[in-house]
Amino acid sequence: MPYQNVSMLYFHIPFCKQACHYCDFHFSTSLAYKDDLLKAIGKEMDLRADYLENKSIESVYFGGGTPSLLTADEINRIFEKIHQHFQLTDDAEITLEANPDDLDDAKLTALAQTPINRLSIGIQSFHQEDLLWMNRAHNAMEADAAIKRAQDKGFENLTCDLIYGYPLLTDEKWKRNMQKLIALQVPHISSYSMTVESRTALAHQIIKGKTQAMSDEQSARQMMQLIDTFQEAGYEQYEISNFAFDQRYAAHNSNYWRGVPYLGIGPSAHSFNGHSRSWNRANNPGYIEAINRNEPDLETESLTPSDRFNEYVMTSLRTKWGIKLSHISSVFGKDAVDEFLLNIAPHVQHGHVTQQKDIYTLSQSGKLLADQIASDLFLLTEE
Repeated sequence: MPYQNVSMLYFHIPFCKQACHYCDFHFSTSLAYKDDLLKAIGKEMDLRADYLENKSIESVYFGGGTPSLLTADEINRIFEKIHQHFQLTDDAEITLEANPDDLDDAKLTALAQTPINRLSIGIQSFHQEDLLWMNRAHNAMEADAAIKRAQDKGFENLTCDLIYGYPLLTDEKWKRNMQKLIALQVPHISSYSMTVESRTALAHQIIKGKTQAMSDEQSARQMMQLIDTFQEAGYEQYEISNFAFDQRYAAHNSNYWRGVPYLGIGPSAHSFNGHSRSWNRANNPGYIEAINRNEPDLETESLTPSDRFNEYVMTSLRTKWGIKLSHISSVFGKDAVDEFLLNIAPHVQHGHVTQQKDIYTLSQSGKLLADQIASDLFLLTEE
């Protein structure tokens, strides 16, 4: 780690039909800048392709925002530009995040004429009242139908998102959400606890007393339900929030956790090359203007050894592959090993971390404490 024989591409498509109450990602509900922004995305690839030392691309991910608002022609034009600068591996995973209401027959037929070979469908819930509370653009019927239509159109490589830990979600409703995806034989599930970000409609509603605050107890309980339900159905929890059937791991996510370099294209997109991290300005017209001047508006930080150690610990601890002592020794040296062993010992003693040879992974109880455990293992950043 990092694995330098392949790289990844991420495209941030910052447009949505409407704003979900809990979302703090960068997006706009106006499509006014869409054409200019897509041109700028192509030009940014021209300007920044050399950021990646290795041009062999194992995964491409379209996130946002709502990338399913792109037409098939727009997607194909992006790939024309990709092929000018990079080489996709034969088995490259190419994912498009999609809202269920976008995935009608015509859209899916068109997407089948693009390089997209995996859909990430933002279900969140199959209950209409919950979708209204979240201010999602789709309804419960569309959530169910979109998955079936995608499968019928040949998109068998699917992942779906579910959210838990919010006031409307009883344990029984949560169970029905999970069972629905199991019944539909969706091979990959990503599921996250509802978090309240400060500059969102949800945070404002809580402050005003219009909705209840999130419950840590409910979130922990429903997380354990999540783990038990999908494991009983034959899914493998290969990362705290991700479950795969028959080893259908997300290549893009897995490579991210393993430290594979990636180039992020589009406003607010982040990039990582193993030594530094950079991110684009989170402003659509500002992003376009900067790219048109041939001067990407980037912020960049060089990563210290402590930064890289802490990132390795934070991402690896969440996965089934765990933290490897041999990796810490070879990359960060003996002092880092000594401090790691000192800091990990109490968590092993309390049963929150399991050790097998030189690999440390979270136990079932430790998964509820992942962030705290990772924080305890961090090295202090050099001044």
